[in-house]
Amino acid sequence: MPSRQQLANAIRALSMDAVQKAKSGHPGAPMGMADIAEVLWRDFLKHNPADPNWADRDRFVLSNGHGSMLIYSLLHLTGYDLPMSELENFRQLHSKTPGHPEYGYTPGVETTTGPLGAGISNAVGMAIAEKTLAAQFNREGHNIVDHFTYCFLGDGCLMEGISHEACSLAGTLGLGKLIAFWDDNGISIDGHVDGWFTEDIPARFESYGWHVIRDIDGHDSVAVANAIEAAQAETGKPTMICCKTIIGFGSPNKSGSHDCHGAPLGDDEIAAAREFLNWPHAPFEIPKNIADAWNQTEKGTGAQASWNDKFAAYQAAHPELAAEYERRVLKGELPAEFEEKANAFIKECQEKSENIASRKASQNAIEAFGALLPELIGGSADLAGSNLTLWSGSKGIQDDPAGNYIFYGVREFGMSGIMNGISLHGGFINYGATFMMFMEYARNAVRMSALMGIQNIFVYTHDSIGQGEDGPTHQPIEQLTNLRTTPNMVTWRPADATEAATAWKHAVIRQDGPTSLVFSRQGLPALARSASQVADIERGGYILKDSVGVPEAILIATGSEVGLAMAAAEQLGDSVRVVSMPSTNVFDAQDSDYKESVLPSAVTKRVAIEAAHTDFWYKYVGFAGGVVGMTTFGESAPGGDLFKHFGFTVENVVKTVNSL
Repeated sequence: MPSRQQLANAIRALSMDAVQKAKSGHPGAPMGMADIAEVLWRDFLKHNPADPNWADRDRFVLSNGHGSMLIYSLLHLTGYDLPMSELENFRQLHSKTPGHPEYGYTPGVETTTGPLGAGISNAVGMAIAEKTLAAQFNREGHNIVDHFTYCFLGDGCLMEGISHEACSLAGTLGLGKLIAFWDDNGISIDGHVDGWFTEDIPARFESYGWHVIRDIDGHDSVAVANAIEAAQAETGKPTMICCKTIIGFGSPNKSGSHDCHGAPLGDDEIAAAREFLNWPHAPFEIPKNIADAWNQTEKGTGAQASWNDKFAAYQAAHPELAAEYERRVLKGELPAEFEEKANAFIKECQEKSENIASRKASQNAIEAFGALLPELIGGSADLAGSNLTLWSGSKGIQDDPAGNYIFYGVREFGMSGIMNGISLHGGFINYGATFMMFMEYARNAVRMSALMGIQNIFVYTHDSIGQGEDGPTHQPIEQLTNLRTTPNMVTWRPADATEAATAWKHAVIRQDGPTSLVFSRQGLPALARSASQVADIERGGYILKDSVGVPEAILIATGSEVGLAMAAAEQLGDSVRVVSMPSTNVFDAQDSDYKESVLPSAVTKRVAIEAAHTDFWYKYVGFAGGVVGMTTFGESAPGGDLFKHFGFTVENVVKTVNSL
C-alpha cells in the first residue's frame, strides 16, 4: 500500500505537469493542499465517481479556484469520467479542465469558482439547502438527507468581502454540516500577505459563531484527520479548520514563495521537485498501485447502494414524502398542476384590474405561487417590508429549520452567492430581493448564476427615478442594460399586475438560467387586454394598442412607462401602435415572423420610453428613432416631480414622435 505522502505526491505531480504543459496556471495551492485533500477525499468524503449527481453525496467546493488542478487531479484519481488526456489538455479550448473549475464542464465540479470568495458563499448556500431539506424530509429512523459540505479556501477568499457576509450568516444559522479548510500559506500573487492581511482569522470566525480548530499542520495527515473528526462531531456550528501549509510544497527552490503561486515552475524546478518528492515517474504517469489506492468507485457505488436501501425503507414508511422528494430533488419537476393554476392566477389579475405598484403585484404572485410550490424558498437582503417578499406562508429558517424564508440581513452580495449554492444543491426554487440599485453590490454573484446556467429568481424593486426622495444613490439608471446584456440572464420589467404574474410564472418554470424581476415602488395603472394579448405577454413583447391600418409610428415601453405610452398614443391618434416589452430577452428569442409582426421593419418612426439609460434602446428604434430615457443620474425629489423634470410626460413623448 502506498504511503499517504506518495498518494499526495500524485496530486503534486499532476498539478505541476499540467500547469507546465499549458504554460499557465497555479501549481502552488494544489501542491500545498495535497495532503489535506488526500485525507478528506480518501477517508471522509461521501461521493460516487460513477454517479456525480447522487443526491446525498457530500459537496466539495474549491473556493480558491485558481488551484483548479487540485480538483482535476482528485476527480481523475478517484475515478470520475475525467481521463488523463483531459488533464494533459489543461486550460485548452473545449477541454473539461478549464483554467478555473466550471460547473457543467467537468463531472464532479459542484460550482464555478474563480472569483475569490464565491465558492465559500456557495458552500454556505449548499449547507443551508442540506439543513433545510433534511428538516423538511427526514423522519425518525429515516435520515435520507444527511451529508456534509466541505470547502477549501485561501487567504484571497478571506480578504474578499463576500466571505464576511456569507460566513457571518452561516454562524448565525448554526450550519453544523459546513466544514471549511483555510489554506493558511501566507502568500498571494503580490507576495507575503503579512503586509496587507493581518487580522486574527480564528478570532474572526469565532466571533461569527463558528467552531474553530486552530494550528493544524496541513502536511500532517493524522492531525488533519483528527480535525475533520472533531468538525463532524460539532453539529451546532460550522467549523473552520485552520491549516498551516507551505505553498508549492515539494518545489525545492520556489515553495513558500509567490513564485509558485500563479506561474509554471519551469522544467528545471519540476525535475528538482521530482527528485525531492522521490517521484521518478514521467509526466502524467501514475503507477498502478497508487492509481488503485486512489480509486473510489467501488466504495462510492457501495455508499450509494446503501442509501438506495435507506430510501426504499423511507418510501415504505412515508410514501407521500418520498414521492415529493423524488419530484423535487431527484427529478426537479414542478407540481403537475402548477402551470394550469398559474394561468388561472394571471387571468384573475387581469380581471381584477388593480392599480397597484408592481412590487405589490410581485408579492401577490409569491402568495399565489408559494401555496403551490413547497420547494419555494426566498428572502431579502433586509428591506423585506419594502421589497414585499414576505407572504402569509413565510417561515424563517432561523426559527424553524424546515422553513422557507431567509432573513439575509444587509448582505446583497452574500445573499446572491448563497442563492447560487442553494440552487446548485437542488431541491429548491429560490428567490432573493433587494433594491434594484443594490444589484451592483451583488453583481459578480448574479453574473456567476448566469454563467453557470442555474435557476435563481432575483427580485429587484424600486426600479427607476420613481424611487424618488432617496435620490440618485438609490435610483438605478444603467442597471437594466447591465442585466439585459448579461448572457443567459432573462430580465422582466412588468407594467402591471398581469405582466408581473406572467413574469413570475416564467421565472418559476425556467430552469436553465436565472431571471431578474424588476418592480416599481410607485403604483401603476392596470391595463386593458384581450385574452390573446394576455397570452402574448409570455413572448416578451406584444402589441398592447394597435393602430388603425399600418402604423405610422410605434411606441415601445416597459414597466411604469407603458401607461405613459398609452396616454401619449391617445393624443397622437389612431395611426400609432403601442408595444409593451416587459422582457427584451424573451422577445429577442421569438421567431422572426412574430418579431416582424410586432415591430414591422417598414415602420422606422419608433420611440422607446423607459426611465433608464437610453443607449440600450437603439437596437429596437434604430438610429433614426428616438428614446425618451435617462442619460444622467437622477435627483432627490418626489417621484412624480422627477418624471416631469426628466421628460417623462405625454407632451415630451408626443414632441419626440413628431420630431422624427
